[in-house]
Amino acid sequence: MRDRPARVSDVHEIAASMPHVKRIEGPKGNPIYQVGGKSFVFFRTPQPDAADPDTGERYSDVVMIWVESESDKLALIQDPKSPFFTTERFDGHPSVLVRGSEIGAIGKTELTELIQDAWLSRASTRRAERWLAEHGG
Repeated sequence: MRDRPARVSDVHEIAASMPHVKRIEGPKGNPIYQVGGKSFVFFRTPQPDAADPDTGERYSDVVMIWVESESDKLALIQDPKSPFFTTERFDGHPSVLVRGSEIGAIGKTELTELIQDAWLSRASTRRAERWLAEHGG
């Protein structure tokens, strides 16, 4: 079976399907997915660090996804075919950014793995070990 392009709705579905997840709303109603009080997927509000280079209009569809390490982040943002990016504001922060309008550049399978890894990077050791044991990790 061929993988289909990822959708923003998949981000919500996958993040919400992970154990012990709480969806909260940011101050402007933006969804934030947390495990144990730690965010792992964060729908950003328009910010000056992520804007159209020609018009200056702030992107309204940026999703921040945590990664386990700086090397994981670099692998994602340095691939020229990847829709992932970062900004100076996130130098040293274990996360990548992706525009919802470009998320279809990856498949649902890759998105699933990325969000599962984001959850694992933020979950407690006990929860992460249990999840990995149950999912053959």
